[in-house]
Amino acid sequence: MSETPHPDGRFTPADANAQVWGDGNPSAGAAPWAPPQGRPAPPAGYVQPPALVAAPAGSLYHEQARNGRQGALGRLGEALLVTVLLAVGLIAVTVAGMAIGHALGLKLAPDGGDRVLSDPLADEAMGLVALAVGIPVVLLAVRACGRRPAGTVVSVLGRLRWRWLARCAAVAFPLMALQMGALALWGWVEDGPESLAGEFPGWLPLLLGSAVFLGLVPFQAAAEEFVFRGWLAQFFGGFLRSPWPGIVVASLLFALAHGFGAWSGFALLFYSAVWWGWLVIRTGGLEAVIAIHTANNVLSYGMALALGQLADSGTAADAPWQALVLELVCAPAYCLLISKLGARYGVESRSPDHQLTLPVRDAVRSAASSWPAGTPPR
Repeated sequence: MSETPHPDGRFTPADANAQVWGDGNPSAGAAPWAPPQGRPAPPAGYVQPPALVAAPAGSLYHEQARNGRQGALGRLGEALLVTVLLAVGLIAVTVAGMAIGHALGLKLAPDGGDRVLSDPLADEAMGLVALAVGIPVVLLAVRACGRRPAGTVVSVLGRLRWRWLARCAAVAFPLMALQMGALALWGWVEDGPESLAGEFPGWLPLLLGSAVFLGLVPFQAAAEEFVFRGWLAQFFGGFLRSPWPGIVVASLLFALAHGFGAWSGFALLFYSAVWWGWLVIRTGGLEAVIAIHTANNVLSYGMALALGQLADSGTAADAPWQALVLELVCAPAYCLLISKLGARYGVESRSPDHQLTLPVRDAVRSAASSWPAGTPPR
């Protein structure tokens, strides 16, 4: 078969082999396969079925775990693995951060606070790295327990669509800046200049903090999306046809994960998460929600830095009711606009029919049909 790229430029046949077969490419000469003891030898030309199998063509995003390779015990094991590895990763990064902070002469935060390190920038950086652990955890779990290509968590194409991510970011950052500006103006009108009271920390701390957050926030935001809008949606989609149970449960857990603050903050987080969950299904991937999540966090940290309020910054769980009112308009505005852009640019919302190259797919189907009845390969 020709190695010419697909007309839309997405990937070549070699890429598709690597995506579905995982580490090995059978066309490159896999090790001879030996049948289990007591079973007849495989027919001539038999090709061992791939270790990793994607969902059937035409599957929606939340259906990507429906590859026929995972039963109830596999799903339970996957959930347990994700939970344990997230906890272990969080503890490991915190311990490592404390050790590095001690080596650099940083003091621990006083007891009773939410911080570990007394330096706000170092503490925030450690927290962002700890949350970013969610990316490798989810990718490992779906590959090891879900027996599917890890990239199917990112999109229905099995990979990150960088050009689509850039287009979403070009919409997300201006819209989020406008939303935060409107919130700041609202506070100014109601409370006067005191609403933006703060002390400029100086250019060097501002630039250093900005570099830290620009470098780390995209990974933290992506990790949260991998877990809540990605893995959880596909976990429930593995045995439920409708995406809404997964979206609602993931949205509730997303709001709870930010802690208990004001009622308006909890409502804002849940409301936004539901819209974002819908957008993931609509666009077939996480790119759009990674973009808006990153824009929100980068701009929030930037404002806190500029006002010298990083030590006092809370989470979205502490958002006032004014922020909720603005979110009631901005969240659907972003999601509906991105949905229209996705339709305009032909963004795939379902898995395509060329995740296996034709020779590999035909060989697997031929081998399955020629295997002696009642003795399927394992």
